[in-house]
Amino acid sequence: MIVVIDYDIGNIGSIVNMLKKIGSKVIVTSDHNIINNAKKIILPGVGSFDNGMKKLNEYGLIEILHQKVIREKTKILGICLGAQLMAKKSDEGNLDGLGWLDIENVRFKSDHETNIRIPHMGWNYIEKKKNSNILKYVDDNARFYFVHSYHFVCHNSTHILTETKYGNKFTSAFEHENIYGVQFHPEKSHSFGMSLLKSFIEIDNQK
Repeated sequence: MIVVIDYDIGNIGSIVNMLKKIGSKVIVTSDHNIINNAKKIILPGVGSFDNGMKKLNEYGLIEILHQKVIREKTKILGICLGAQLMAKKSDEGNLDGLGWLDIENVRFKSDHETNIRIPHMGWNYIEKKKNSNILKYVDDNARFYFVHSYHFVCHNSTHILTETKYGNKFTSAFEHENIYGVQFHPEKSHSFGMSLLKSFIEIDNQK
């Protein structure tokens, strides 16, 4: 059973529709008892960093997520803000993140050399930096839909899963053990996003 965390801050409908197309059983909830029985978890999210952390706290989800992810090693996929919340901190806010990995979120910088627009919005390619089961069905020429002004900085390079070029290269996905995070929106990325979600669903069955 895949649980999509509902903390009133995510693009949940599109994610659920895509998971159902793949044929996955999915429950959208903030109920601790249901989360406690989850085989896999998806943490979505759009909006600001501090608001995301406040909502997790309001719903009492921080401890149950920590129990599942850190102690029980349940596989979790963070999407956009949901992935950013896994970091230690963000330039966007003052609150601490979940702190599961040594990551921080920093704002894109536009200068005379890069001359980029902020936010980074639209389709872009990913470059795989290591092999991962979550990329099993994702083609090397896959592109995904992005909408963000802040990006991950992984202080442990082994956690970098993919990079994307926007002005300079930035980390667009990370992975460590049971924790996965993507800055792009697979639920808005058509067949490419479906391939990634299918890979995540089937991880435990892969060799």
